[in-house]
Amino acid sequence: MTYLRNPVVYEALEQDFAWEKTYAAKAEASKGSTFASKFVRKLRTNLGVIHRDKQAHFRRWFSDGHVLDIGCGAGARILPPMTPFGIELSTALHAQADDIMRSRGGYCLKGAGAETIWEFDEAQFDGIVMFSYLEHETNVMGVLNGVYRALKNTGAVFVRVPNFNSLNRKIIGPKWCGFRYPDHVNYFSLRTLRKAAADAGFTTKLVNSFSLPVDDNISVLLRKVAA
Repeated sequence: MTYLRNPVVYEALEQDFAWEKTYAAKAEASKGSTFASKFVRKLRTNLGVIHRDKQAHFRRWFSDGHVLDIGCGAGARILPPMTPFGIELSTALHAQADDIMRSRGGYCLKGAGAETIWEFDEAQFDGIVMFSYLEHETNVMGVLNGVYRALKNTGAVFVRVPNFNSLNRKIIGPKWCGFRYPDHVNYFSLRTLRKAAADAGFTTKLVNSFSLPVDDNISVLLRKVAA
């Protein structure tokens, strides 16, 4: 498991190192890719790795139920007829997300995922989304255990994290898009992601199995282990 040994505290991520501030800086720092890296990106595009219709997947997995988005950003990821709920640590983004979600029948709580997940009711959600979130979380098992509690037995969890074993990371090195200091604190391989999910009581199905070696992200669907 690859991880940051000195992560910043949650409070610093609310404003000083909020996602919307660090994202732009990382995009600038990642410029200047090698020829090999550009080739990998082109290959990913040809394989259909990017620009997929997430909403079609979400509706198939979660039906039209209540869906929790942890690390929801501005709150626009979950669309009607699904009912959106969220958790967001960034002060500015939380305000935007709560307004949007309340207009669609849900709401957004402000706080760290591993702590705030426990404020929802048991078995409240048909689906839970952790889209580019789990790599930010210092308490991975805390949030996964909370997710297990808040998910219906028939529900599913979509997780997307940077793929530490991607070909692009091995080629481009320190400028890889998945490296973001200080807000990325965990770097998963498929094996370590599966292990964490299993420890929390989930089975793992790889969504991007065909493209995984050249994909900068791992996308999986978690379901509760059958009793």
